Amino acid sequence: MKHIYNLFYFGYLQAISCLFPLIIFVTLALSERMTPFFLPRYDFILIVCILAQIFLLITKFETFDEMKVILVFHIIGLALEIYKVHMGSWSYPEEAIFKIAGVPLYSGFMYASVASYMCQAWRRLNLQLVNWPTSWMTIGLGIAIYGNFFTHHFLYDFRWVLKILVVVLFFRTMVYFTVHQTIYRMSLPISFVLIGFFIWIAENIATFFGAWAYPNQQSDWEIVHIGKISSWLLLVIVSFMIVAQLKHTKYEKLAHNKNAAL
Repeated sequence: MKHIYNLFYFGYLQAISCLFPLIIFVTLALSERMTPFFLPRYDFILIVCILAQIFLLITKFETFDEMKVILVFHIIGLALEIYKVHMGSWSYPEEAIFKIAGVPLYSGFMYASVASYMCQAWRRLNLQLVNWPTSWMTIGLGIAIYGNFFTHHFLYDFRWVLKILVVVLFFRTMVYFTVHQTIYRMSLPISFVLIGFFIWIAENIATFFGAWAYPNQQSDWEIVHIGKISSWLLLVIVSFMIVAQLKHTKYEKLAHNKNAAL
């Protein structure tokens, strides 16, 4: 009975951690019918995202450190979006005032929302990583994965090689999380797959509401190809490694300062 209750409470914590992504999805859905006539839809979504971030920060739903992580993801995501749109991978067909190289600025917040979820879940579930690899390995693999999103258009696509390296590097890494003082654990590679799958579902919802469109969705909406889970899986891995590395560095600094004070 205890574990059943914890399962529902775990779902509740996950839902709370998804507040910022939920705000974005609700805005995408409502803006199709309720966008102010004097403001392009993409710009309206951008304003809502900015106001949501300010609200979450003021109410201390998000900490200042978490907001800095989210900002990093916004920049990384926007750079990737600009390149992918330029290469014709997908497009943003609607007009907007705040658009760079065909990419509306709100698009970076969709990547930032993934970071927001990870930071929130990390704090609320008190995540602990055991057997985390050395920094140079995780940073190097993260750079290689992110770089492959750009280079696979004109070089060999190393995604399957990178996935094998992920399994090898994190095979022994376990994620420990706490639900009502009960500690559970899960293999980190399995966590990557689960998060990637749910983001793929979210991507189908986002494209259905016109957040962006793949070439095969220009005339009529179609379900996003199942193969996109592979891309989201790699993006989740990069996202998680950045958040984990930043937290690992922060803990090291705190430990160093504590030892220095003794």
